[in-house]
Parts: sequence; structure tokens; C-alpha cells
Amino acid sequence: MRSDTPACISDRDRVASELNAWFVREARDLPWRAPGTSAWAVLVSEFMLQQTQVERVIPRWIAWLERWPTPAALAANEPGEAVRAWDRLGYPRRALWLHRAATEIVGLHGGEVPRDVDALLALTGVGPYTARAIAAFAYGERHPVVDTNTRRVLARLVHGVALAGMPKDSDLEDMEALLPEDRASAAVFNAAAMELGAIVCTARTPRCGFCPVAQWCEWRGSGYPANAPTKRPRQAAFEGSDRQARGRIMALLRRSSDAVSREAALAAAAGDEGHGKARRRSAQDPTQPQRAFDSLIADGLIVEFEGRVKLP
Repeated sequence: MRSDTPACISDRDRVASELNAWFVREARDLPWRAPGTSAWAVLVSEFMLQQTQVERVIPRWIAWLERWPTPAALAANEPGEAVRAWDRLGYPRRALWLHRAATEIVGLHGGEVPRDVDALLALTGVGPYTARAIAAFAYGERHPVVDTNTRRVLARLVHGVALAGMPKDSDLEDMEALLPEDRASAAVFNAAAMELGAIVCTARTPRCGFCPVAQWCEWRGSGYPANAPTKRPRQAAFEGSDRQARGRIMALLRRSSDAVSREAALAAAAGDEGHGKARRRSAQDPTQPQRAFDSLIADGLIVEFEGRVKLP
């Protein structure tokens, strides 16, 4: 970090004013941003948006809230229904966690999503980011909220670094240093920083000519140096992976109104319902179907009784 105070922090009131005004003009029309959106709906959006693109989340979020408009409505259903409704959003454990969180909200908080960060952190599946996001976006509490997009904005705006690298505690400190004191302005600023990273200050092709805070950007002022930290390792390919085998079992069970045989689940994992490429993979790794099956049992995403398998 520079030894002198970055311009964006010295002039944080103007930075916040410009960024918030830009957000009002340019923000995407996302349904969970609509006035009057309940805290439960915000919580559901945060669960769904973890590692999933906005475009895939929107229709699933709408359908979910139509079916389960309150935590009590979801808690009254079996966990397997949540997993089934999750469909192909990926990482289906999030559906189980969301069901457990709904049950906890009903049992511990009278069916109302808590606004206190510590109470939110006590809910299943709610981590530090999600807790602060719910408190800020649902209740207007003043907390720094930092996601991947915000971290990239902070790296460039505050530190003059092309990309953010691994998450660190100082990310929250940087956001706190920029956050307006006014609660309403702070909530907008949190959302605006995320939006800026999502549609303008992007990783590969930043649109600096459209950035409302470009004049305060340390990276721009330094001539856009290629000084990004070491990148994270690339995620392993999905094709032929255990994740794909698990997904085949989950897809089979979502389609099935009744329990299926263990053999049918293992056949699905092996790709016997699919095409030759999947079958060749399972032939190369004959232990994969059983490994995928066992991992779903361990995660609580499927249950087995007397050789029959179903969603929980």
C-alpha cells in the first residue's frame, strides 16, 4: 500500500456521491433490489448468488419466492423439496443450508430474519459476507460488504493494483475507510461498488472511460500497470469430474417422484443415461460412481433405505 493516503479516501465524500449517483442511473434492474423486498427474499438471493451467475439466479429466485415467500413456508416442507427446487443452480448443499436456516429462523426468531450480524452468523450457511450483506441490504445497517467484484474495485481504486488476489482482512478495512457515515448512503455505496466491479471495473476488459470514480483511481493514475498478484489455481474441468457424476445422480432424483434403486443411481453417475464420452470416463475410473454416491450421502443430499435412494 502507498505510504500516503490514497486520493479516494482523502476525498471519500465526493467518491461516494459520484458512485452512488452513478448507481442510481446505471444499476441493473435486479428483482431483489426492488423497494419493499423482504429480508427473507434478500437472504435467498444471497444464498443463490454464491458462485452462480445473476442470469441463472433470477428465474430460480422468482420461482422460489412464489412457492416459499417466508421462512415458515419453506421450513414446513421436507428438505428434499428444497433440493428439488434448486434444480441446476449448482452446489446443491446451499439448498439444504437454506432449508436449515429457514427452520432456525422459525424456531429461534419467530419466523423473522434477524438483523443483527452475530445472529445471522449463527444461521446455517451464513458466513461473514452473507451476514453483512443481509444486514446492509435488507435492513440498511451500516456494515462494509465486500464481494469479489468489490475487492477488484478496491485493489485498483485504493492500491493501484490490477487485480485483488486472495481475500484478506484489509479488504474490509479499505471498504470501511470509504463507506459513508449515513446508513442509507452506506447501503447504496456497498451495492454500487459491487455493481461497478460487475459491469465497468471488470477483470479482463475494464471500461475505465465509463467509471464514475476514475479520477480517484490509483491504478489509472499509475498508468494501468500489469501488477496483478499471483492468480488462483484454475478450477478443475467439470467434464468427467466427480462433480459431474454427483450432478447426474441429483438430476435423476429430481426427476423421480419416488425413490430409485441404488443401482439406477450408480448407473446415472457412470453416465449410462448419457453419451459415450461420459461412459468412457467412468470406464477409466470405475470407482467414480460409488465415490460420487457416497459423497452425496455424506453431504446429506440423498438418503438411502433398503437399497432405495431419494432426496432427503
